[in-house]
Amino acid sequence: MKFHTTKTACLSLLVSFLAACASSPPESVADICAIFEDRRGWYNAAKSAEQRWGIPVSVNMAFIYQESSFRSRAKPARNKFLWIFPGRRPSSAYGYAQALDETWQEYEQKSGNSRASRRNFSDAIDFVAWYNENSTRISNISNNDAMHLYYAYHEGNGGYQRATYRNKQWLVDAAARVQANSSRFAGQLDGCRRELDKNWFQRLIS
Repeated sequence: MKFHTTKTACLSLLVSFLAACASSPPESVADICAIFEDRRGWYNAAKSAEQRWGIPVSVNMAFIYQESSFRSRAKPARNKFLWIFPGRRPSSAYGYAQALDETWQEYEQKSGNSRASRRNFSDAIDFVAWYNENSTRISNISNNDAMHLYYAYHEGNGGYQRATYRNKQWLVDAAARVQANSSRFAGQLDGCRRELDKNWFQRLIS
């Protein structure tokens, strides 16, 4: 009985450890090749989202980098009450994509991905690509214009069309970072995509 209890405890610890590893951010969050080499499943998910919605991998990955730094349980920092005590969070944003409750529910209904989780990278990057594809249609933004897609992502397409972002310097600065990261990711991916596209046997013999 004691051996069985110890074995169960060890298995529980192992499962918890693996879950923590799976949800922890990659070591090199600024290098898309290093991210995908370490997490091939993420590359497959990113590629699938690109193929489904027509938004480049580099754009979608730059969004997630900006929103959560690839942290699966990311949330906005709490406001301060009386400058000391933690208060409410400013929004319901959560997960890799910092998706709001309402927008995520719309994604689940309209994309057909009804059991999606904001903590799941595959679902999160599909959400980002879905939202960006909507913005290309609704606001006539180019699919590789990461800066203006990011404005629409934060302000909504109605806000984007009213150019509400112009009065928010922090958002202008963030969108510029997203564009820079998207361009860097695209250049990095050009150098490693052929290798990433190899199956396990091709990698073995190459």
